[in-house]
Amino acid sequence: MKTQASSDQELIHAYLSGESSSLEKLIRRHQNRVFAYIIMVVKEKSLADDIFQDTFIKVINTLKSGTYKEEGKFLQWVMRIAHNLIIDHFRKSKRLPVIDVRDNDFDIFNTIRYTDDSVEKRMIIEQIHADLKKMIEFLPPEQKEVLKMRHYDELSFKEIAEQTSVSINTALGRMRYALINLRKLAAQHDIILAG
Repeated sequence: MKTQASSDQELIHAYLSGESSSLEKLIRRHQNRVFAYIIMVVKEKSLADDIFQDTFIKVINTLKSGTYKEEGKFLQWVMRIAHNLIIDHFRKSKRLPVIDVRDNDFDIFNTIRYTDDSVEKRMIIEQIHADLKKMIEFLPPEQKEVLKMRHYDELSFKEIAEQTSVSINTALGRMRYALINLRKLAAQHDIILAG
């Protein structure tokens, strides 16, 4: 009876202390919700089975490695893993292009398209925007400023030059370097910035 009342944290501690049955109880407790979410998004049972299995393999590996951050939100953490695995699957299955760092004319913003309103497409686009926003924060301040003014404020290079008190060529150069640096960051972190 005690195991039914055990919290997720207690079961995790028991599992890490060598009681492998605790993990089974933890998985059984949440499997229906996790699987229901996966199948709702991917709409294919065999694929959902694979992603479900991969989700819990990742859970087990993270618990065993000691990198699980105990915040009392085990189910939300598992759902986030499942969500990320679904996004990874859709990206790979669509054979999306990987960024070629040698392509100097590449513009990340030209790769973001809003053509398909499907659930998986929206999830991918949301993830791309989240990844992109994180990467922009790593740019040098002057590159970040020009990039945001150009793509978020939709200013012309002439307006950017005037507002930042630099020449148009300097504004263009900063934009070019911002895109090159984003491309390098994406390649370093295996981020696919295409929907």
